Amino acid sequence: MRSEIQIFSGNATPDLAKAIADHSDIPLGELHIQKFSDGEFQPEYKESIRGDYVFLVQSTNAPSDNLMELLMMMDAARRASAGYITAVIPYFGFARQDRKDKPRVSIASKLCANLIAKAGANRIMTMDLHAPQIQGFFDIPVDHLDSSAIFIPYIEDLEIEDLCFASPDVGSTNRVREVASYFNAEMVICDKQRKRANEIASMTVIGDVTGKNIVLIDDICDTAGTLTRSAAMLIEKGAKSVRAFCTHPVLSGKAYENIENSVLTELVVCDTIPLKQESSKIKVVSTAELFSVAIRNMFENKSISSLFIHSDKKKAEPVA
Repeated sequence: MRSEIQIFSGNATPDLAKAIADHSDIPLGELHIQKFSDGEFQPEYKESIRGDYVFLVQSTNAPSDNLMELLMMMDAARRASAGYITAVIPYFGFARQDRKDKPRVSIASKLCANLIAKAGANRIMTMDLHAPQIQGFFDIPVDHLDSSAIFIPYIEDLEIEDLCFASPDVGSTNRVREVASYFNAEMVICDKQRKRANEIASMTVIGDVTGKNIVLIDDICDTAGTLTRSAAMLIEKGAKSVRAFCTHPVLSGKAYENIENSVLTELVVCDTIPLKQESSKIKVVSTAELFSVAIRNMFENKSISSLFIHSDKKKAEPVA
């Protein structure tokens, strides 16, 4: 008897999980997470998953309960004899702690990779890791989806003239360069120096933006300090307009206030993390179809890389 696909959701991204299930024409599985008065919780599958391909959709953004919930969901699935467990983690939290950049600190993203594999995951599916090399922290297969498959068609529909792409920091240059090459457009870099986390000491623009319509691209928007300061500097340097595309809307602290008061035309984000509040400048685009097709391709042993938009401007057709 052939194994079936079952999709379940944790509490971090229930709307995205439902949308993925809808695109897959699969009912979202029934999973009850009981909460106790002291804050402890217990996931319980309300249907048999024995021998099935189980996909558990859960971003691991703050609070850390989201990570613990995912670990317990995987452990419960393993103990319920699931045939193959894939952790679908649209946003992989703790990814910014990917190296020991000062004495006596944790490499938290490696620790999370170990925990996820140990809890029972056979495979990971995620999107736009803060550092692509984090894939190497896992000793199990990783399907690393690229938000450019969603952002590029959006930018094409805008039909922007005098287009120029900008990286808000040196760390995002490879990601931005790939998109810029797709459009045969120029690229500039906003080079920043920090005093401490979430606080910028200085910033300079490398490249000419005079008369250009700028598209800033990054993987994470946290406090939006870097993003809004970059946008302001680009306008000061002669740019006609600045809009930003960020995959993961962490949006902590004064992020919403910073964005509303900024010179940004718009901020386009994915639904890998639910927004805490609405904003006139923030537009959310869905990743559900991309994850749905990736899940189907994985189940049918078809290519995942065929879903990416490469610099040769050939967009792969989604597999039904």
